[in-house]
Amino acid sequence: MKKITIKAKDFFELLKLKDQSMWDIFASLIDGEEKELIFVDENNEFLFNYILPTDFKKLQDDKAVFSKEYSEKLSGLN
Repeated sequence: MKKITIKAKDFFELLKLKDQSMWDIFASLIDGEEKELIFVDENNEFLFNYILPTDFKKLQDDKAVFSKEYSEKLSGLN
């Protein structure tokens, strides 16, 4: 499995500038090889990771699960 390290702050700033979804970026990385995306802070300290699937169907499934969990977390804050 290929490991890709991503500076989280820069990544999310780029998404804002390009007005793109992280899921669009993830989809562009799918090439049949499983990848581990490792997100780090400015000091290269681990924040979280995501195992990028090898196909678009699984990516769509992950997106649906993420959206549901994110929505539930937001509703818990209110």
